[in-house]
Amino acid sequence: QVQLVESGGGVVQPGGSLNLSCIASGFPSFGISHMAWYRQAPGQQRELVATVTPPGLGSRTDYASSVKGRFTISRDNAKNTLYLLLSSLKPEDTAVDYCNRDPLTIRLNGKDYWGQGNKVTVSS
Repeated sequence: QVQLVESGGGVVQPGGSLNLSCIASGFPSFGISHMAWYRQAPGQQRELVATVTPPGLGSRTDYASSVKGRFTISRDNAKNTLYLLLSSLKPEDTAVDYCNRDPLTIRLNGKDYWGQGNKVTVSS
């Protein structure tokens, strides 16, 4: 069955950068799926950050206005891996970041499945 494992987060000062990775195992449809990064800030709902279409649709990317120009989403289908490069980080980027399919999130046992997430903390 599918497993999503996010990594690469940590504590960084404002203006710094991080590169997040998400390895999707047990997910044979990765290469034809629309994929996305989401994040959940403390006390907030999970929000969509960035999306990328399958290679067959041009690997087209889109971003939330709050991160446009600062974050870059990409994918390596041979590795079943999704990436997010976070640059020019701001304190308001502090959140737990998750990868998943978009717009239809992965479901297991009748409910939405999410990996453990990966925390990004931006602080002086």
